[in-house]
Amino acid sequence: QLQLVESGGGLVQPGGSLRLSCAASGFTLDSLSIGWFRQAPGKEREGVSSISLNGGRTDYAGSVEGRFTISRDNAKNTVYLQMNSLKPEDTAVYYCAASLFGTSSSLNERMYAYWGRGTQVTVSS
Repeated sequence: QLQLVESGGGLVQPGGSLRLSCAASGFTLDSLSIGWFRQAPGKEREGVSSISLNGGRTDYAGSVEGRFTISRDNAKNTVYLQMNSLKPEDTAVYYCAASLFGTSSSLNERMYAYWGRGTQVTVSS
C-alpha cells in the first residue's frame, strides 16, 4: 500500500527557505500526480502546489506563486517543495498527497486518495 512521508519542515525566519520532501513507499510515484497542501491553525486545508506524473504540468496557489517551486525525482520516488521568501502566513502543517489522475495537476483535494501525516513549518522571528 502506498505510504507518503513528509520531511524537511521546521522553524525558519521570515525571508528564509525550506525544502520539503515527500517520499513514497509501497508504490512507485511515476504514475501519480502529487499535490502539496497546508493547514494553518483555525483554517481550512488549502492547496499549495501540484505536479503531474512526469512534471510536465504544475500548479500553484496565488499566494505562493513565484516563491515556491514543486519538482519531482521519480527515480528517487520523491517529490519536493522548495519554499523561498517565507512569510509568517506560510506557517502551517504541510501535507503531500497522491492522485491516481496522474496526467492532471490539481489543487482540488478531492482528487487525492493518499495522504501523508504532515510536517510542521513555522515562520517566525
